[in-house]
Amino acid sequence: MQSSLPMVPQQSSPDAGRSAGSYAASTVELGDLKRILVRRRFWIFGTVALLTLVALLYGLLTPALYSSAAEILIDPQDLQVITNDVNPSRISPDGGITQVESQVSVVQSTGVLMRAIAATNLTQDPEFNGQGLLSGLLGSGSAEGDRSAQTLDALRRRLAVKRADKVLVLDVIVTAKSADKAALLANAIAQAYLVDKASARAQMAKDASVSITARLDEQRKRVQQAENAVEAYKSANNMVMAAGNLVSDQELTEINTQLSAAQSRTAALKAQVDQMRRKSGTADATSEAMRSAVISSLRAQEATLVDQVSQLGTELGPRHPSLIAAQQQLRDTRQLIARELGRIATATETDYERALANQQALEAKVAGMKSKSLDTDQASVRLRELQRDLEAVRSVYANYLQRAQETREQINVDSTNARIISNAIPALKKSWPPFSLLLFGAIFGGLGLGTGLALIAEYASPTVLSSAQMQSAIEAPVLGVVPAKSGRRRWPFGGSAAVSSQKTDAVVGLALRRMFSSGQRPPDWPLVPSILVTSSPGEGAQRSRVARLLANVAASRGSRVLFIDANGSGGQKDPQPGVLDVLRGEYAFEAVSHYAAGSNVAVLGRGRSKAAFQEAHGIYYAQQMLAHASRSFELVVIDGGALADNLNASPLVAMVDEIVLVATLNATPMRDVTATSQAVSVMGRLPTAALLVDEAA
Repeated sequence: MQSSLPMVPQQSSPDAGRSAGSYAASTVELGDLKRILVRRRFWIFGTVALLTLVALLYGLLTPALYSSAAEILIDPQDLQVITNDVNPSRISPDGGITQVESQVSVVQSTGVLMRAIAATNLTQDPEFNGQGLLSGLLGSGSAEGDRSAQTLDALRRRLAVKRADKVLVLDVIVTAKSADKAALLANAIAQAYLVDKASARAQMAKDASVSITARLDEQRKRVQQAENAVEAYKSANNMVMAAGNLVSDQELTEINTQLSAAQSRTAALKAQVDQMRRKSGTADATSEAMRSAVISSLRAQEATLVDQVSQLGTELGPRHPSLIAAQQQLRDTRQLIARELGRIATATETDYERALANQQALEAKVAGMKSKSLDTDQASVRLRELQRDLEAVRSVYANYLQRAQETREQINVDSTNARIISNAIPALKKSWPPFSLLLFGAIFGGLGLGTGLALIAEYASPTVLSSAQMQSAIEAPVLGVVPAKSGRRRWPFGGSAAVSSQKTDAVVGLALRRMFSSGQRPPDWPLVPSILVTSSPGEGAQRSRVARLLANVAASRGSRVLFIDANGSGGQKDPQPGVLDVLRGEYAFEAVSHYAAGSNVAVLGRGRSKAAFQEAHGIYYAQQMLAHASRSFELVVIDGGALADNLNASPLVAMVDEIVLVATLNATPMRDVTATSQAVSVMGRLPTAALLVDEAA
């Protein structure tokens, strides 16, 4: 049985070369993130609630811990107690920050912590020695060595040493279950650090002192050997030393000095004698006469007598006894002056002769000693070499001796420039668990984790999120988004399923206009315009509502509409004839269709499924039904049901103009959309459009 009617033009896929089951992958845009989070909000709220509950339980059940901090100021430049310190103080180019930073590890070292443990008897504290109540009940007590190791390990875990930026202060922070214990341990560790540092410096000084002292005996022996070599050489060469020099050299030096003095005296006396000889033996004008006290006294007397004689000669006559006596005294005084000058001249000549003789004797002695000194010069060269060696060895020995004494003194001198500037005090508030921080972290961590789980859940089972995603998935336009909420308007056809609002009517009306305004239908096409509405199996209610809305909106605009319910009446015990009977050729559609009361919509039910029909026959009768329907109707709307489960609708799929896929935003899984599209493609067609239902609108 062949149809004389032309076949319905088939819409070509944008990618005609691919298989019918291959579709574009669904994509998620940034704007869809809000829809995902709203739909998966229970994941987020549940995660937040769970983490908050865990944080509350942890905060309530965890024992409280208290933290106390002691502050230590460390100056990189140590105290300069002595010049030659065993530990020289040098500041690094970075201002000592590196030196102070290295002290962080020193404070946490085993030596410092063991001092603090011993000072506080911490090995007997069950909180740190690992001998708590549980260990006592299980009988897992450990030896003293293991207890110390466990105490040290526990204290290290509770200890934090920090240095703030650009400061030379270390914060020693200890956490314990008791605020007093935390403060005690922090102060003990700070004090142990100072003691350990001083002890380390003292030990270094002691080691240096021992090493230097051990070298002193060797240096002392070297000095003795050098001294013995010098003395043996002097004895062998008959060289007598005094004050570090040879006696012969000293004598020669002294005689040379005496000779120089003698030569000077001889020259001076010779000059005086020559002067007197030039003045004819008169010593009156010599310097010795001028310096003589006797001559000066006699000259004074002479001057007095001259004045007296002159005065008496004026007052008295030449023969006056007083004048004569004065003249006699003047003559006697002048004779005394002459005799004294003669004595001076004689003494000067005598001194000259004696000085000349002394000079000659000294010159002879110097000449003799010089000849003897030439013999000892060669021996003196070797002696001076031995003496230089002796002085060098003595200098080294003296330095060793001085350094040994300095290092011995440094053992008892603490030159470290570190001090505790702030002792730890018991904390007033617990440091752990931080209740508010835990809640804050639980809430925001739960939000982040819940968001991640929601996105993972969406990725594992994606849903339709937007028109763009739906259009990319089925490669067909999305005609609109129909609000799911019912309005106040109730259409005559469809009952409660046809309740709508003005916005809903506008969206559906616009979708109808877009479907039939493309101009793809030829003007003389003999079949009535037709729309088949399909969806996934879980979207039956929304599909039925959208199909009835399409029929009612078209009818409200004056069109006569045939509504075919190819999915209904399946559960009736005695179904009436319908579209299945028409497709088998048993009835004409006019005989089994009827108008709904008060509307321009005629209804054609599903019919009876008593016998299967061949697809070719079904297509033939579907063509005839749509051709005959064009005489009485302007539009046919078909509720095709879920095509994946309704193969009886295959003839209708082949003949309709538009195949509209209905899906619900944030609810319809993308796998159902893909399955429905594949079912349509198996029937030889592709979806031509889609309508989305927004339950939030």
